[in-house]
Amino acid sequence: MTRGFSRLRRDDLLKTACEVISARGFGHTRTLDIAREAGVSQALLFYHFESKDHLFAQAFAYAARRDIEALAKLERSGGSALDRLRALLRLHSPTGSAKSWRLWIDAWAESMRSTDLEETTRRLDLRWQEAFQAIVEDGVAAGQFVCPDPEGTTWRLLSLSNGLAVQVTVHKKVLPRRRVAELLRTAAATELGLSPEDL
Repeated sequence: MTRGFSRLRRDDLLKTACEVISARGFGHTRTLDIAREAGVSQALLFYHFESKDHLFAQAFAYAARRDIEALAKLERSGGSALDRLRALLRLHSPTGSAKSWRLWIDAWAESMRSTDLEETTRRLDLRWQEAFQAIVEDGVAAGQFVCPDPEGTTWRLLSLSNGLAVQVTVHKKVLPRRRVAELLRTAAATELGLSPEDL
């Protein structure tokens, strides 16, 4: 019972931390802000999380869990490589949830100053890259894609998607969302020997 309550309390604290960080940003959030919002002492916060950096890394992983669960569901879905590619491009689209992208972009920036957060963002980024590369390799094996370098293609497309997400999220008027989706589809089609209309 105590262990279950402790797990529940930890999840509640992570949820609150995500809300505070999302509103204030990693660089402007103090553990005191999270403790106050959660209605607990900082001592309790540090009972569950050994340091501010560890708390921030765990909060980001908690917030990204929905994205990773959606990715895992996509991987289990079966279907052709082309169907899974279309689904992955929608899932990772720069035109998706602005709130989610704000947190990812903020986490990447803060990762330059936090070893814990860097390890977490790197692990999650690699999870996306591995899933994307597996789809590309499946498509090549099935004769659906023409791609001599699946790893390079995957990194280029993810980097483009991430970069476009920065433009859409930070510089809201630079590129219309429709144009962003078109740029990503065209790049993926070029990389994989497809027509943009296929995507």
